[in-house]
Amino acid sequence: MAEIISSIFIWAGIICMSFGVLGIFKLESFYLRILVSSKVDTVGALTLIIGLAIRHGLSYFSGKLLLLIFIMLILNPLVAHTIARGAYTSGHKIDENRTEEKI
Repeated sequence: MAEIISSIFIWAGIICMSFGVLGIFKLESFYLRILVSSKVDTVGALTLIIGLAIRHGLSYFSGKLLLLIFIMLILNPLVAHTIARGAYTSGHKIDENRTEEKI
């Protein structure tokens, strides 16, 4: 039963990351790409790691995976914010590719 549940989590992470990559290519704005990439990275990687932790059961390896989840939950939003803030302070325009017709 644990193997089925872990497979569901792993495949959900792979599907989420696949759709996210397609979304990154589809979006034109730099800031929207940063938003999507940080969300896809967080959600996709977390579901993959949860699936791996379920598959390995209660062990030292799954404890390390849970520590990795905690680190990712803290660092992924901070890294995305730092990249976006660096782009903004360097003068990258927010609406560079956006027009009223696309909205």
